[in-house]
Amino acid sequence: MSISNKMINFVGATSIALSLSFSVQAADMPMPFGGKDSTKYASDLWMVMEKSSLVGPNAIMSTPYEGQEPHGAFLDTIDTKVTVNGHSGFLIIKRNYGGEGVSKEDVAEKPNKFLGAVTVMFKREKGYDTENKDWFYVKYDPKGGIMKNPKGAALAGRVAKGMDQGCIACHMAAPGGDYVFNFDRTR
Repeated sequence: MSISNKMINFVGATSIALSLSFSVQAADMPMPFGGKDSTKYASDLWMVMEKSSLVGPNAIMSTPYEGQEPHGAFLDTIDTKVTVNGHSGFLIIKRNYGGEGVSKEDVAEKPNKFLGAVTVMFKREKGYDTENKDWFYVKYDPKGGIMKNPKGAALAGRVAKGMDQGCIACHMAAPGGDYVFNFDRTR
């Protein structure tokens, strides 16, 4: 075997070893959103919300108000504290309503007919995502299924972390630095 062939074999073996090393390292790192842990947590959160009558066909409802993208033409928002898997945290539920010609009155009278999605922020334990105030985001369909982005990733966890658009990028702009737009109680 010539020196150049030995060199090619060495470089090739080194590249494979580095690739395997990075693959193992990437597999050890939790996905920012859409992974098994995030979707399991989102399912546990839905069950807690359902038992508390915060979601589902007979959910407690607030007064609908005019919304904007990406949420919906009309919204209603509920906030409270809940406990999920032993951790108590602040919960914000935003129900997203839409449909052809929908009005505030339509939503108030027949919310389940116009409900398109339920978007949630839940304040996780300290250290979950320190950089982004430890918020867990999830987007559910009206029955509690976790919705997906156009690339097929489940919208649960640190949704769109590090991206220019999405849950975290938008909520970073909230006044008061707490990632919440409608009040400053969570600081």
